[in-house]
Amino acid sequence: MELDGDTTDDVELIARIAMGDRDAFADFYRRHIALVYSTAFRVLNNATDAEDVTQEVMFMLWEKSPMYDKSRGKPGTWTVTMARNKAIDRLRSIQRRSKLNTGVENESRIHEQTADTSLPADDLEAGEQNSLVRSAVLKLNKDQREVIEMAYFNGLSQQEISERINKPIGTVKARIRRGMIRLRKLVTTKI
Repeated sequence: MELDGDTTDDVELIARIAMGDRDAFADFYRRHIALVYSTAFRVLNNATDAEDVTQEVMFMLWEKSPMYDKSRGKPGTWTVTMARNKAIDRLRSIQRRSKLNTGVENESRIHEQTADTSLPADDLEAGEQNSLVRSAVLKLNKDQREVIEMAYFNGLSQQEISERINKPIGTVKARIRRGMIRLRKLVTTKI
Protein backbone atom coordinates (compact mmCIF):
# COMPACT_ATOMS: atom_id res chain seq x y z
CA MET A 1 0.00 0.00 0.00
CA GLU A 2 1.62 3.24 -1.15
CA LEU A 3 0.86 6.36 0.84
CA ASP A 4 1.12 9.99 -0.26
CA GLY A 5 3.13 12.54 1.77
CA ASP A 6 0.25 13.90 3.87
CA THR A 7 -1.01 10.40 4.63
CA THR A 8 2.49 9.25 5.61
CA ASP A 9 2.77 12.26 7.91
CA ASP A 10 -0.65 11.49 9.40
CA VAL A 11 0.30 7.83 9.96
CA GLU A 12 3.44 8.97 11.77
CA LEU A 13 1.41 11.44 13.84
CA ILE A 14 -1.06 8.70 14.83
CA ALA A 15 1.83 6.43 15.86
CA ARG A 16 3.29 9.24 17.98
CA ILE A 17 -0.14 10.02 19.48
CA ALA A 18 -0.42 6.35 20.44
CA MET A 19 2.78 6.82 22.44
CA GLY A 20 1.29 9.85 24.24
CA ASP A 21 2.96 12.61 22.17
CA ARG A 22 0.92 15.76 22.80
CA ASP A 23 2.70 17.75 20.07
CA ALA A 24 1.75 15.11 17.50
CA PHE A 25 -1.84 15.31 18.72
CA ALA A 26 -1.80 19.11 18.38
CA ASP A 27 -0.49 18.81 14.80
CA PHE A 28 -3.09 16.20 13.85
CA TYR A 29 -5.80 18.27 15.55
CA ARG A 30 -4.87 21.39 13.53
CA ARG A 31 -4.86 19.39 10.30
CA HIS A 32 -8.20 17.65 10.78
CA ILE A 33 -10.37 19.68 13.16
CA ALA A 34 -12.20 21.54 10.37
CA LEU A 35 -13.01 18.32 8.52
CA VAL A 36 -14.22 16.59 11.69
CA TYR A 37 -16.41 19.59 12.61
CA SER A 38 -17.90 19.91 9.11
CA THR A 39 -18.68 16.18 9.05
CA ALA A 40 -20.49 16.42 12.39
CA PHE A 41 -22.29 19.60 11.34
CA ARG A 42 -23.55 18.04 8.10
CA VAL A 43 -25.17 15.22 10.09
CA LEU A 44 -26.48 17.31 13.01
CA ASN A 45 -27.12 20.71 11.42
CA ASN A 46 -26.45 22.29 14.82
CA ALA A 47 -23.24 24.13 15.71
CA THR A 48 -23.29 23.34 19.43
CA ASP A 49 -23.90 19.63 18.92
CA ALA A 50 -21.26 19.54 16.15
CA GLU A 51 -18.73 21.17 18.48
CA ASP A 52 -19.51 18.63 21.21
CA VAL A 53 -19.14 15.73 18.80
CA THR A 54 -15.88 17.18 17.46
CA GLN A 55 -14.41 17.30 20.94
CA GLU A 56 -15.61 13.75 21.68
CA VAL A 57 -14.06 12.48 18.46
CA MET A 58 -10.73 14.14 19.16
CA PHE A 59 -10.75 12.62 22.65
CA MET A 60 -11.58 9.23 21.10
CA LEU A 61 -8.68 9.71 18.68
CA TRP A 62 -6.30 10.26 21.61
CA GLU A 63 -7.58 7.13 23.36
CA LYS A 64 -7.99 4.86 20.32
CA SER A 65 -4.86 5.83 18.39
CA PRO A 66 -3.07 2.59 19.43
CA MET A 67 -5.86 0.68 17.64
CA TYR A 68 -5.28 2.45 14.29
CA ASP A 69 -4.26 0.06 11.48
CA LYS A 70 -2.86 1.81 8.40
CA SER A 71 -3.67 -1.20 6.21
CA ARG A 72 -7.38 -0.50 6.76
CA GLY A 73 -7.38 3.13 5.57
CA LYS A 74 -5.97 6.60 5.87
CA PRO A 75 -5.91 8.37 9.24
CA GLY A 76 -8.09 11.19 7.92
CA THR A 77 -10.71 8.73 6.69
CA TRP A 78 -10.59 6.87 10.03
CA THR A 79 -11.13 10.15 11.91
CA VAL A 80 -13.97 11.29 9.64
CA THR A 81 -15.65 7.88 10.04
CA MET A 82 -15.48 8.25 13.83
CA ALA A 83 -16.97 11.76 13.50
CA ARG A 84 -19.80 10.57 11.28
CA ASN A 85 -20.64 7.62 13.55
CA LYS A 86 -20.52 9.75 16.70
CA ALA A 87 -22.72 12.42 15.06
CA ILE A 88 -25.27 9.79 13.99
CA ASP A 89 -25.32 8.42 17.55
CA ARG A 90 -25.88 11.96 18.86
CA LEU A 91 -28.68 12.57 16.34
CA ARG A 92 -30.43 9.33 17.32
CA SER A 93 -30.13 10.24 20.99
CA ILE A 94 -31.61 13.69 20.33
CA GLN A 95 -34.46 12.15 18.34
CA ARG A 96 -35.18 9.60 21.10
CA ARG A 97 -35.24 12.32 23.76
CA SER A 98 -37.50 14.46 21.59
CA LYS A 99 -39.84 11.52 21.00
CA LEU A 100 -39.85 10.72 24.72
CA ASN A 101 -40.56 14.36 25.64
CA THR A 102 -43.38 14.53 23.08
CA GLY A 103 -44.84 11.32 24.51
CA VAL A 104 -44.64 12.68 28.05
CA GLU A 105 -46.26 15.95 26.98
CA ASN A 106 -49.05 14.11 25.17
CA GLU A 107 -49.56 11.81 28.16
CA SER A 108 -49.73 14.84 30.47
CA ARG A 109 -52.20 16.58 28.20
CA ILE A 110 -54.39 13.47 28.02
CA HIS A 111 -54.14 13.03 31.78
CA GLU A 112 -55.14 16.67 32.34
CA GLN A 113 -58.08 16.33 29.95
CA THR A 114 -59.31 13.15 31.59
CA ALA A 115 -58.45 14.13 35.15
CA ASP A 116 -61.95 15.42 35.77
CA THR A 117 -63.55 12.28 34.35
CA SER A 118 -61.18 9.65 35.70
CA LEU A 119 -62.32 7.49 38.52
CA PRO A 120 -60.31 7.13 41.69
CA ALA A 121 -60.03 3.41 40.92
CA ASP A 122 -58.28 4.27 37.60
CA ASP A 123 -55.75 6.46 39.39
CA LEU A 124 -55.19 3.78 41.98
CA GLU A 125 -54.60 1.12 39.31
CA ALA A 126 -52.13 3.35 37.42
CA GLY A 127 -50.28 4.09 40.65
CA GLU A 128 -50.12 0.40 41.48
CA GLN A 129 -48.72 -0.40 38.03
CA ASN A 130 -46.07 2.34 38.36
CA SER A 131 -45.16 1.03 41.79
CA LEU A 132 -44.97 -2.52 40.44
CA VAL A 133 -42.62 -1.52 37.62
CA ARG A 134 -40.43 0.55 39.97
CA SER A 135 -40.10 -2.32 42.42
CA ALA A 136 -39.36 -4.77 39.56
CA VAL A 137 -36.57 -2.52 38.26
CA LEU A 138 -35.07 -2.43 41.75
CA LYS A 139 -34.99 -6.27 41.78
CA LEU A 140 -32.70 -6.38 38.74
CA ASN A 141 -29.03 -6.91 39.35
CA LYS A 142 -26.89 -3.76 39.43
CA ASP A 143 -25.52 -4.19 35.88
CA GLN A 144 -28.93 -4.74 34.28
CA ARG A 145 -30.56 -1.92 36.26
CA GLU A 146 -27.76 0.49 35.28
CA VAL A 147 -28.05 -0.06 31.51
CA ILE A 148 -31.85 -0.12 31.51
CA GLU A 149 -32.01 3.16 33.42
CA MET A 150 -29.48 4.74 31.03
CA ALA A 151 -31.37 3.52 27.95
CA TYR A 152 -34.97 4.10 28.97
CA PHE A 153 -34.82 6.90 31.52
CA ASN A 154 -31.81 8.86 30.22
CA GLY A 155 -32.38 8.18 26.50
CA LEU A 156 -28.82 7.03 25.78
CA SER A 157 -28.02 4.84 22.80
CA GLN A 158 -26.39 1.47 23.33
CA GLN A 159 -23.15 2.91 21.92
CA GLU A 160 -23.26 5.82 24.39
CA ILE A 161 -23.91 3.41 27.26
CA SER A 162 -21.00 1.25 26.10
CA GLU A 163 -18.67 4.24 26.14
CA ARG A 164 -19.97 5.55 29.44
CA ILE A 165 -19.56 2.27 31.36
CA ASN A 166 -16.49 1.23 29.34
CA LYS A 167 -17.92 -2.15 28.29
CA PRO A 168 -18.26 -3.68 24.79
CA ILE A 169 -21.50 -2.95 22.93
CA GLY A 170 -22.37 -6.67 22.96
CA THR A 171 -22.22 -6.68 26.76
CA VAL A 172 -24.56 -3.68 26.90
CA LYS A 173 -27.04 -5.30 24.51
CA ALA A 174 -26.99 -8.57 26.46
CA ARG A 175 -27.56 -6.80 29.78
CA ILE A 176 -30.50 -4.83 28.39
CA ARG A 177 -32.02 -7.95 26.83
CA ARG A 178 -31.64 -10.05 29.99
CA GLY A 179 -32.91 -7.18 32.13
CA MET A 180 -36.01 -6.72 29.98
CA ILE A 181 -36.74 -10.47 30.06
CA ARG A 182 -36.41 -10.45 33.85
CA LEU A 183 -38.62 -7.33 34.15
CA ARG A 184 -41.31 -8.96 32.02
CA LYS A 185 -41.28 -12.03 34.25
CA LEU A 186 -41.36 -9.97 37.43
CA VAL A 187 -44.21 -7.76 36.26
CA THR A 188 -46.36 -10.51 34.71
CA THR A 189 -46.14 -12.72 37.79
CA LYS A 190 -47.47 -9.83 39.91
CA ILE A 191 -50.40 -8.96 37.63
